[in-house]
Parts: sequence; C-alpha cells; structure tokens
Amino acid sequence: MMPTRRAALAVFAMVAVAFALPALAADNAPQPFTEAAFDAAQKAGKPILIDTFATWCDICARQKPIIDKLLSEAEFKNLVTFRVDFDTQKDVMRKFNARLQSTLIAFRGDKEVARSVGETQPEWIEDVMSKATEKSPAS
Repeated sequence: MMPTRRAALAVFAMVAVAFALPALAADNAPQPFTEAAFDAAQKAGKPILIDTFATWCDICARQKPIIDKLLSEAEFKNLVTFRVDFDTQKDVMRKFNARLQSTLIAFRGDKEVARSVGETQPEWIEDVMSKATEKSPAS
C-alpha cells in the first residue's frame, strides 16, 4: 500500500511542478503601468512595450494572446511590458499621445522606436516588439 501512496504523491508533485514552472518563467509577464516602474525600466535601458487596452475592445482581446505567446519566446525574454487601461488611465494615454486603445508603443530605453494601432497580425505585432529588443547598430 505504501508504494502506491508514494507513487501517487510523486505524480502529484510532478504535476504541481509542471504547472508552477510556466508561472515562474513568466517574469516578463505584462504588468499594469506605473510611472515609477516605467521610469526605472527606461533608466535601466530595458526594451519596453506599452500595450494600451480596454476591457470592451475586441481588437485588444485579439492582441493579448499574440503578445502573451510572443513574450514566452527567447527573443522577448527581457522585454518589459506595461498595460495601460484606456478607460482609467487617460493621463497616461495623453503622456504617450495614444488616442486609441489597441495602441502598441515600443521603446528601447528612453527612445520610442515603433508604434502601431489596431494591429492583429502576429507578424506585425512581433515586428513592433522586435524594434524594442533589437540591438542598436555599432557606432
């Protein structure tokens, strides 16, 4: 009887670890925009994606799984993604001159390097994100 219990516990532990690993690996998961976090990421020279969204926006709903999938790829492991709520963060929308939800803005450090509005094609979204993560040409 003991080997069965031990086997069951081992299976349970493996399943728990399998579910926990993706959560631990998702340290670049999108986070709500705060001025302090954005400033810190810029000062550190991090690649940044601003994702403006609204809960009622169909385009935003189509963008989210594409962005989430791309963030799991090695190329974007260092990309810091901030989500800006179109309805509740109007001051932030103005700061970025983003007039519409579903606007994606890429920064490399403190420099805006790409912007798109309403894109739902994975390759176009990837292109915006890549602009933030690509290396600057050598001087």
